[in-house]
Amino acid sequence: MTPLPQALRLGTRRSLMATTQSQMVADAYVQRTGRAIELVGITTFGDVTKAHLAQLGGTGVFVSALRDKLIDDEVDFAVHSLKDLPTTQDPRFTLAAIPARHDHRDALVGPRKFADLAPGARVGTGSPRRVAMLSALRPDLEYVPIRGNADTRIGKVTSGELDAVVLASAGLTRIGRDAEVAQIFEVEELLPAPGQGALAVECRADRADLVEFLGVLDDPRTRSAVTAERAVLNALEAGCSAPVGAFAADDGHTLNLTAVVVSIDGREAVRKSAAGSPSEAANLGRLLATEMISAGADRLMGEQSH
Repeated sequence: MTPLPQALRLGTRRSLMATTQSQMVADAYVQRTGRAIELVGITTFGDVTKAHLAQLGGTGVFVSALRDKLIDDEVDFAVHSLKDLPTTQDPRFTLAAIPARHDHRDALVGPRKFADLAPGARVGTGSPRRVAMLSALRPDLEYVPIRGNADTRIGKVTSGELDAVVLASAGLTRIGRDAEVAQIFEVEELLPAPGQGALAVECRADRADLVEFLGVLDDPRTRSAVTAERAVLNALEAGCSAPVGAFAADDGHTLNLTAVVVSIDGREAVRKSAAGSPSEAANLGRLLATEMISAGADRLMGEQSH
């Protein structure tokens, strides 16, 4: 086994959000291990295309370029937003660490709270999940599909093109834009995307030395929670074009999981909860998904047009 190189190369997307997240992880490793880590910026197809994410086949568009660099040994490991990772694990790679999760919730950016927006107000989001759940709360608003980085999206509010945008709270905090948040949605209002707020540290499965090294940042409670959430999504066979939300919390003894599938128009939903042992996280997610399908979740997902 070759010894680990002096400086490890961390592959990251070039966006401000991605480089900030990757730098946070790099700093945490340096602090814990003293090992030097350099960031290697990689442009992905998801960053340059103008198409909407739901049309691109969703989650994998930001991931494949980073994985290509891992296979070609141009970087040693990569940091992803966990919600961008496909739920079916590619056997060539392993999630060596899932660090402690940040805020899992969604945030409204704009001058006023959600309830105070005027009827017909324009709210921007790139997520069908958010559109469906927000429509359930306020069908009288107009939901506008947007893409681009956080700065671009927030700029649409500042310029007056939109009245508000909805983004992940954790990301806004990471790039220092949380002062512009008008409201954080609690999970009773908007269930987050599976894995939202968590980061994933990925490397090649055949690099045992690296897997062990990277494992120092793994947070077992975060891992069990997101494992359950992603198992629900995987079992529902829903890409990010289907409005699925899931959130789990591991208190050290019990894993509590809630998931929902919402029709695109927000009028119908199947919401279920379950609790179990953190060691059975994936199984808990699969069982909950089965219950949801029995309760008609598959019919709601079948309503969406591709």
